[in-house]
Amino acid sequence: MPEIQVPLTLVPEESSTQANMSGAASHETRSQPNGNPKGSDTIRRTRHFDPNFTQHVIDTIGPKTLPRMRKVMASLIQHIHDFARENEVTVDEWMAGVEFINEAGRMSKDIRNEGQIVCGVIGLESLVDEITYKLVSEADSAPTATAILGPFWRADAPRRDMGATIVHNIPDGEHTFVQGIVKDYLTGEPIEGAELDVWHAAPNGLYEQQDENQVEHNLRGRFTTGKDGRYSFYCLRPTSYPIPDDGPAGKLLRLLDRYPARPAHIHFIVSAPKYKPIVTQIFDRRDKHLANDSVFAVKDSLIVDFLPREGDPKAQFELAYDFRLATFEETKKFSLVGPIEEKASQSTADGNGSRNEQALNMIGAKE
Repeated sequence: MPEIQVPLTLVPEESSTQANMSGAASHETRSQPNGNPKGSDTIRRTRHFDPNFTQHVIDTIGPKTLPRMRKVMASLIQHIHDFARENEVTVDEWMAGVEFINEAGRMSKDIRNEGQIVCGVIGLESLVDEITYKLVSEADSAPTATAILGPFWRADAPRRDMGATIVHNIPDGEHTFVQGIVKDYLTGEPIEGAELDVWHAAPNGLYEQQDENQVEHNLRGRFTTGKDGRYSFYCLRPTSYPIPDDGPAGKLLRLLDRYPARPAHIHFIVSAPKYKPIVTQIFDRRDKHLANDSVFAVKDSLIVDFLPREGDPKAQFELAYDFRLATFEETKKFSLVGPIEEKASQSTADGNGSRNEQALNMIGAKE
């Protein structure tokens, strides 16, 4: 779209001051329906936008709208209108923003969620994660901290036997044995039947759905705990990588003079009947990008040490990490938990519903 040039003919300073004092343009210069000021071809130095416009838009929300939808949309309209007025967004700038969103939509597909990547680089996904999973507790042992889901999770990861490897056809890489206990954060008791959905990138920085040279479901797996709450599996010591930067998210990072680095990490979704699932990541302490994660997901309690492993021909490193879950009942006292999550968790226990439905519900991504 060609740049729009708007000539400005300024009114005398006295008139501008009077308008400032009154908080609105005078009757003589108020805009008429055709967009031209009555009795004047001038545009004031200090802009006075229609003070009733935003509320009118909000008031058009109909009476059958759900309360939560009404609250969220009214707030969104108010904030985005205020943003436009505060920054005096022009038509060209608005259209550039629309095209940015459209381009992210065009790039998104089953193996890439560009919209989610964009939300990540502006910190929105990490902020929403904090809001959703915040649990205020004075207990000595708090639930495991959460981190963002990221755009490369798959709902159909295969179930694997406890102690199995998720590494296939990757000869290089630092093989690692990961083990721990899933436990109740208050009692410390092990949780039977907890599921750990695990995934991470290959040494080349690509997840399997990005890389045609990897076998399907490589570096992914789901493991279910027994009575002792213990889990174990073999994976690779993760490596850092750049997020995909060939789309709108990458353009935004370059405009902000930022690098698309993600520190080395392993993803987990840990869930169990009657417990609120957690979506999290654990990060390698040695990684140089911990302080400048492009999606702001690193938390101190999620930084871990990979230690040398002796006497195991299948792994050079080991990691011990326990996950602590809070029950839905306990979580309701402090944070956001909805019937959708609780129902989804029960569906997992009962074996009802598709895996896709269960997982999306549990992480709050689908109503």
